Amino acid sequence: MAALRQRKGSRGKCPPQSTAGVPLPPQRLQANCCSLHHHHDDLLHGLSELIHDNLTESKRTINLLQRMNIYQEVLLSILYRLLPIQSYLEPMYFYIYSVFSLQAVYVMALYLTAWLLGGSWMAGVLAAIWYILNRVDTTRVEFTISLRENWSLPFLALQVAAITCYLRPQLGASQQKVMVWLMYVCSLCFCVTWQFNQFIFLVQAFVIYTLDCVDMLTAAQVNTLYLVQASALLSVWLLQFFNAMILGSLVLSFIVAALLVRHFHHSLKTGSFVARVSRLIIHSTAVLLLTFAINFLAKKALRLRSDEHIFKFIKSKFAWGPTRDFDANLYLCEEAFGALPLDTLERLSATLVLGPYALTLTLMGGALALAALRNLRTKGGGAERKAEGPVVASFRPDVAYNLLHTLFYGLLAFSTMRMKYIWTGHMCAVAAYGVCGGDVWAMLLHALRCNAKVLLKLVRYAAPVAVVAFLYYKFWPKMVEELSDLREFYDPDTVELMTWISTKTPESAVLAGSMQLLAGVKLCTGRVITNHPHYEDEELRDRTKQVYQVYARRSPRAVHAILQELGADYVVLENSICYERRHLRGCRLRDLLDLANGHIMDGEGDNDADLVAAAHPRFCDAVKTDSPEYAALFKRTFQNKTFHVYRVRKKAKKNS
Repeated sequence: MAALRQRKGSRGKCPPQSTAGVPLPPQRLQANCCSLHHHHDDLLHGLSELIHDNLTESKRTINLLQRMNIYQEVLLSILYRLLPIQSYLEPMYFYIYSVFSLQAVYVMALYLTAWLLGGSWMAGVLAAIWYILNRVDTTRVEFTISLRENWSLPFLALQVAAITCYLRPQLGASQQKVMVWLMYVCSLCFCVTWQFNQFIFLVQAFVIYTLDCVDMLTAAQVNTLYLVQASALLSVWLLQFFNAMILGSLVLSFIVAALLVRHFHHSLKTGSFVARVSRLIIHSTAVLLLTFAINFLAKKALRLRSDEHIFKFIKSKFAWGPTRDFDANLYLCEEAFGALPLDTLERLSATLVLGPYALTLTLMGGALALAALRNLRTKGGGAERKAEGPVVASFRPDVAYNLLHTLFYGLLAFSTMRMKYIWTGHMCAVAAYGVCGGDVWAMLLHALRCNAKVLLKLVRYAAPVAVVAFLYYKFWPKMVEELSDLREFYDPDTVELMTWISTKTPESAVLAGSMQLLAGVKLCTGRVITNHPHYEDEELRDRTKQVYQVYARRSPRAVHAILQELGADYVVLENSICYERRHLRGCRLRDLLDLANGHIMDGEGDNDADLVAAAHPRFCDAVKTDSPEYAALFKRTFQNKTFHVYRVRKKAKKNS
C-alpha cells in the first residue's frame, strides 16, 4: 500500500525560525510543527497515489479507493505515522495487532447481544467462550489476516447488538436516538470495509420486511432500520467516489420498493385473517416486482456490469441451467462456495453449542410463529394498537429480530459455506440466550408442569455453570497445548520465486499469472501485475480470463499476443494448476478454460457433443519443451519444482 510506505525526504519546507515582529517559538514546538507539516504532505501524496494508481494493474490507472475497500488500511497508515511507535513496531505487526484487536471487539459485541437477550452477564460469558472454542468455524483470522470480512464482521456484530438494544420495549426516546446513531456508524464501518456489504444487507432487509409484515415492529422502527441501511450505503457510495455498484445494488432497490409500496398500501394491516394474508401476498409480490424493475432500470442507466458474475453464480448454483461461463464455474468449483459440510455441525455439537441453539431456535421459533399468527388475526395490527394490549408485547421484538436473523443467515450458510462465518458467531449468542435466558426454560418447565419461579431461577444459573465447567474440563488442556505450539511459514519454492523477482527483474517489470499468486507478488515485490483477486470489475475479469489462457490449449502466438496486449514482461506458470489433481474432472482450471473455449476436456469422461478437439497442445506444458515456435516468443528465466517463469519477448526471435 502506497499509504503505508515510508517516504524518504521532505515534500515541504518547515516554518521559518523567526518572522519580523514575532518572537521565536520554543524549539520543541518548531520540531512538532515541522513534523506535522511533513505528515500532512505525505498523507496528501499517499492519497493522490491511491486515487491515481498506475502501479497495480498494467496499462491502467485506477482509483483504489473507489475500486477496493481499503479505507481501513488508509486509516491505519495515518495512525501509524502519527503515533510514536515507529521505532519499535514495524508496520506489518501494527496491522496484525489491529486486526486481532478488532476480533476482541467482535467478541465484546456477541457478549452484549447475548446479555441483552438473556438478561444475564453469564449469557455474554458463555457466548464469548463458545466463539473462542469454535474459532475454526467462526473466523478465518488465524490463517488469513487481511480478509475484508475480518474487518467488517465485528462491525456487523456491533450493529446487531445496537439493533437488539434499539428494539427493547423499555428503551426511552433519547436512548433510541443514541442507538440509531450507533447503528448508522456500525453499518457505515461494515459497508466501507467489505465489498459484499450489499448482499449481507439484503438478507437483513428481508428480516426487517418479514417482521414488519407480521406486526412485530412498529412503523417507526421499520422506517428507521431501512433508512439506517440506506444511509450507510449512500455514505459509502460517496466515500468510494460514486461507486456505481452500490447504487445498482439489490438492497437499495428493495428498500425503495418496500417503502413505496408500504406508503401507498394503507390497508395492509386491516381486515380479517384471510383478507390480511391475501393482501400480504399481493403486497409482497408488488415489492418484489418493483424491486427488480428499479434494479433493472438503475443498472441500465448506470451501465453497471460489475456484479453480474455473482448473479451468474447464483443462477448456476441453484440449477437454473448448466453453464459454460468461466466466471460462474470458477466460483461453483471452489469448496468455499459449495454447501456447508456436515463436519461443521459435528464440531459445533462437540462444543455443546449446536444442541442449545437448535432447541432455542425450535421452541422460540414456534412461539414466534404463533405470535405472528395471532397478530395477523388481530384487527388493526397488534403493533399499532397498544390500547387493546397488543400481541407484540407477549413476544419481545429484539428476540424476534435475532431469531429471524440467525434463521436467514443460517440458510445462507447452508447454501454457501463461505457465509457460515456470519452465522456461527451469532449462533453462539443465540445459544447462550437459550441457556441463560428465562424464556426457553419457562417453556420447558411449563411443558413439564413445573412453574415454580424458584426452580426457574435455579435452572437458569445452574445450567450455564454446568456447561462452562464441562467446556473447561474438555477443552482447556487442548487450548494450552495449542498456545504453546509455535509454527513457522514454510514454502521455500514461493520464497525463492519472490526473492528472484525482487532481485532479478526491473522495478518496472509487469508480471502475469494466477490471481492468488500475483496478489502475493504485488505484496512481496511491489511489481506491477496484470490481474489480481478483486473480481468486482468487468474489465479485470476479462483480463483474468485472458491471462489464464496460458493454461488452455492455445497457440504460442495467440498467448504471446494476449500477454503483449496486457503489457506483460514475464509470465509465471504454476505446476499445481497446469497438472492439477485437487479438483475432479470438470472443475480443474484447465477444464473450465477448455469448456469456455469450446474444447474437449482432458482425461476419461463424457464431453458435450458440440465440443471439438483443440488444434494446439496445452500451452503451460508445451512451452517447457523449448521447441522453436515457443522459444522464439518466450525465454525461460527461472524455474524450481513449483514455478516456471518466462520472459515475454517483445519481438519474435528469428530462427537461424
